[in-house]
Amino acid sequence: MKIGIDLGGTKTEGILIDDSGKELSRTRIKTEKNYDGTIKGIISIVKKFENDFGNSKSVGIGMPGAVSTDSALVKNANSIWLNGKPFKTDLEKELNKNINLENDANCFTLSEAVDGAGKGHAVVFGVIIGTGTGGGISINQKVLTGKNNIAGEWGHISLPNRSDDEKKFVKQCYCEKSGCMETYVSGPGFASCFNLKHKTNYDSHAILEEFRSNDQRAIEALDIYVDHLARGLSLVCNILDPDIIVLGGGMSNISYIYEHIDTSLKKYIFSDTFNTKVVKNIHGDSGGVRGAAWLS
Repeated sequence: MKIGIDLGGTKTEGILIDDSGKELSRTRIKTEKNYDGTIKGIISIVKKFENDFGNSKSVGIGMPGAVSTDSALVKNANSIWLNGKPFKTDLEKELNKNINLENDANCFTLSEAVDGAGKGHAVVFGVIIGTGTGGGISINQKVLTGKNNIAGEWGHISLPNRSDDEKKFVKQCYCEKSGCMETYVSGPGFASCFNLKHKTNYDSHAILEEFRSNDQRAIEALDIYVDHLARGLSLVCNILDPDIIVLGGGMSNISYIYEHIDTSLKKYIFSDTFNTKVVKNIHGDSGGVRGAAWLS
C-alpha cells in the first residue's frame, strides 16, 4: 500500500492506493496556515490510514516549493509558513518513517506519466496553470528534480519577447521578479492582465462567462492567453523537447486552449516539424495526490 498526501494552501488531501494504482481510501482536511498545524494535519491523515489498513514504511508528500539541497530547508513555497523550515526532518521524526517529499507539480507530472495522459511516453512535461504556475519533468516514470531541485520551474521564467503593453498590464510576481509566466498564465494572472487593461474587476471565471457569451474582449483575452502559453512552452520545448505536455490546474479545463495551442506553438519552435502534443490531464484534481503516493 502507498500513502500519498497533497499539501495545498487551503486543503490537505490524502490517498491510499495499492501497487496497481487502485484507490483504497481517501480523506481531506483543511490546511492550517501555520507550521505546527500543517504537520499535525498530515500526521492525522497518516494515522487514520494506518489505523484502518495497517502500517506503511514510507509516505509520499507533494507540496508547494522545494527542499534546498544545501540546507534541507523548504524554499520557494507560496505557503510561506513552510519556508525556512526542516519540514522533511520534522515529519520523519514525528512519524518515525521515511518521507518522500516532492514539489506538487512534480507529483502531478509523475501521476500523469505513470497511468495518466502521459502513459507510454518517456519524457513528460507536466504543467500546472491554476492559482499559481509550475511544472515538472518525468523521464521513464521518474521525477527529474535537477541539481538545485528546481527542474521544471517554468512559471518563473519571463514571458519571451514582451511587448510594451505586456509589460504595462501585468502585476509584479510574488517572487519579486518581473514578467514571470505565472503573472500571465495562472488563473489570477490571466484575470489581472484583463482587469488592468480594461479597468474591470473580473476573476477568471467571469471572463470565461463573457467568452461563452461571445464578448469580443473576452475572446481577445483567450487568444492572447493561448499565445502567452505557447511562447512560454516554446522555451521548454526548445530545451527539453518532451514527448508530450500535460496540462493541469483550473485553467487546463478551458477547451479553447487545446483547439489552438498546437498552431500557436509551431510559430515559436525552432524546428521545421513539431509533433509534441499538448493534452489535458486524466486524473484531474487527484493528479497531485496520486503522484505523491507513487513516490512512496
